[in-house]
Amino acid sequence: MEEIVAREVGAEGLAAMTAAFYRRIRTDDLLGPLYPEDDMEGAEKRLREFLQFRFLGAEAYIENRGHPRLRMRHFHFVIGEAQAKRWVDLMDAAMDECGTSPEARAVLSPFFAQVAEFLRNQ
Repeated sequence: MEEIVAREVGAEGLAAMTAAFYRRIRTDDLLGPLYPEDDMEGAEKRLREFLQFRFLGAEAYIENRGHPRLRMRHFHFVIGEAQAKRWVDLMDAAMDECGTSPEARAVLSPFFAQVAEFLRNQ
């Protein structure tokens, strides 16, 4: 199933989706404050590289950051049900903006929901 993301979205599509997501983060009243303004570009790069690693096997994330350790990296942020839902909602909106196909969304949407739930710590 993940080959659908590689075939239909690819590296450029994941980059566009990540950029669309971060445009929303900058103005979001719930999630925006969780992101350091002086590292917004860094946060975008890390998510882009993580998604490209996860779905395409690109090595940049591992080379730059090592093992993802997502729970450890996000532990100091308050992530409750509202934050997890908003993160998924913003990713959905980013996929809408990028015209992500229903087939690719069938893979990406459950992944985003699973990650958001996994990172909840409240």
